[in-house]
Amino acid sequence: MTEKIHVIGGGLAGSEAAWQIAQAGVPVLLHEMRPKRQTEVHQTRALAELVCSNSFRSDDSETNAVGLLHEEMRRAGSLIMQAADLHSLPAGGALAVDRDKFADEVTQQIESHPLIMIIRDEVSGLPPPHWDNVIVATGPLTSPDLAHAIQYVTGETELAFFDAIAPIVYLDSLNMDVCWCQSRYDRESLDGDGADYINCPLDKQQYETFIDTLLVAEKSAFKDFETNTPYFEGCLPIEVMAERGRDTLRYGPMKPVGLTNAHKPQEKPYAVVQLRQDNALGTLWNMVGFQTKLKHSEQVRVFRTIPGLEEADFARLGGLHRNTFLNSPKLLDAHLRLKADPRLRFAGQITGVEGYVESAAIGLIAGGFAAAERLGLALSPPPRTTALGALLHHITGGHMAATDEGAARSFQPMNINFGLFPPIATSSMPHSKGARNSKAFQKKRALSARALADLDRWLSGSVSMAAE
Repeated sequence: MTEKIHVIGGGLAGSEAAWQIAQAGVPVLLHEMRPKRQTEVHQTRALAELVCSNSFRSDDSETNAVGLLHEEMRRAGSLIMQAADLHSLPAGGALAVDRDKFADEVTQQIESHPLIMIIRDEVSGLPPPHWDNVIVATGPLTSPDLAHAIQYVTGETELAFFDAIAPIVYLDSLNMDVCWCQSRYDRESLDGDGADYINCPLDKQQYETFIDTLLVAEKSAFKDFETNTPYFEGCLPIEVMAERGRDTLRYGPMKPVGLTNAHKPQEKPYAVVQLRQDNALGTLWNMVGFQTKLKHSEQVRVFRTIPGLEEADFARLGGLHRNTFLNSPKLLDAHLRLKADPRLRFAGQITGVEGYVESAAIGLIAGGFAAAERLGLALSPPPRTTALGALLHHITGGHMAATDEGAARSFQPMNINFGLFPPIATSSMPHSKGARNSKAFQKKRALSARALADLDRWLSGSVSMAAE
């Protein structure tokens, strides 16, 4: 009989991973500590319980990266998408679900699968050595004992417990007639040329207006279990810094020293917002030092007052909340195995993805990898041109970890977005007036069409991820 694979965590990622393994014909032990030990946010004993929103976000597979990920997961035989579709609710172009019926459906399917056994108990430390094939999918609220064990094996600086997320902007939405490329003092990085940052200049009046707008902007509230978690002084929210004094930001992340405006070399900027490349493709740039607790709508409004960002399109908005996640680009290989202990794979939010669907997607991939390994078969990662492959590549190397240690340290959770996909030529694409016929939408359609075609080719040769 084939040896069992252990999956730790019965959330979206763990449930999906267990399902993929079992569907490949490999027995699974799924370890879930609830209800024996509850978390601060879970209310039931159900697997895949949704603790925040009931929305899986856009279901548009043609022009939205999340909707594309939905469709890819459907084609790959996802249990999570099957349950979501079965218990969907009216939500316009979004996929929303009845959260109780959704969780009950996933639980029933897992409990009734002949190759899955659920163990209702906590795995309080590293799995014992005889567990030779393990997926850790314990989510952002990993129990303290297991978190400390993971921290020990990975190194104490390689596991984060509190997000400090800065917004990320699509490169092609920046106004480069205002911005310019330059590193402070023209310093060259190992692979750079002294122009590694994009700079947005502010004069005195623009800076004062920005501070005034920032100070009155509406902030998001902490959850109850986060309220006693102190800020880390090295990554304070920008609004907190501004409250400490009007010039605090100008002497912190917005300091203008060592920079010369390439468009107006005779005018010294009063303050500067810098953006640093966030992925190897160069399509995404993060706002350096701009972690924030502002509400998302407020972030868009406030940050678009910055010169050069007037029409900024945000791939991710900022945030600050308690969350356990790995420095995955440094710690995990291309098959989601921990380099320091390859019998352990990681899946879900603990790998540094954000969102229900993204977490389940990494569970789907991890389950396929684990099953193939147990069966002695080779399973290549999904193509980087797909949503599954782009997300996997981002957390296992696309964040520039292999070449830029500073970028690796800045790794933060990410939703799926088209900025993670390899570019596609759009110069010859026809387009006409109207938002749905614009070049941007044509590009998204082309990326989605390429993704689904490449996914189908990959699935046709896949061992365990073909839809039943």
